[in-house]
Amino acid sequence: MMSLGASGSIGNAITFSTWKGRPYARELVVPANPKSGLQTGFRSMFRFLSQQWINQSAADQATWDDLADQIVASPFNAFMRHNQRRWRNYKTPTQAYPALEAGTVATLSPSFDADTGVGSVLLSWTISVLADNWGIIIYRSPTGTFTPSLSNAVQIVLCDTAAAFSWLDTPLEVQTWYYNAALITNEGVMGTLEGECEADAT
Repeated sequence: MMSLGASGSIGNAITFSTWKGRPYARELVVPANPKSGLQTGFRSMFRFLSQQWINQSAADQATWDDLADQIVASPFNAFMRHNQRRWRNYKTPTQAYPALEAGTVATLSPSFDADTGVGSVLLSWTISVLADNWGIIIYRSPTGTFTPSLSNAVQIVLCDTAAAFSWLDTPLEVQTWYYNAALITNEGVMGTLEGECEADAT
């Protein structure tokens, strides 16, 4: 403490540092990482969108230029902001601006399914007819007969090819977990729910 250049923390209570060349002390605050339903839903969509921008065609990326100019941001930031705002209103994202809210979701065969795992549940599905599909929203609940919503959307998986897909939901508490899913098009359409399924995390 007998120093003008102290740094670090003492007793998980006080931390020392400098700001603009001036030493200061403040209460040690541990950053929070809240995981409420809404925050989980927003993070799931944010992760999906941030990974997909680079995969969009140059033509689709160019449609975001005007909006980017309006909000004084990059086309990527315009894409993220607009689609997160759509998601806040429980509307699905679009690859091009503005959202046409058109297109046909894929056909699953067999249907969306869940399998038991150790501290996990493996979800699997196969797209037999791609149509205009972009992804699939996965919903999870600790209770059955639940209503899928933004607050229980735990993952959005890219599904833009006719192929077999899977996603491992882990880590999970030991209990029965219930799932549902909805496919989405690349122009902002959400399909009907696939139907609830369940599996145990053991």
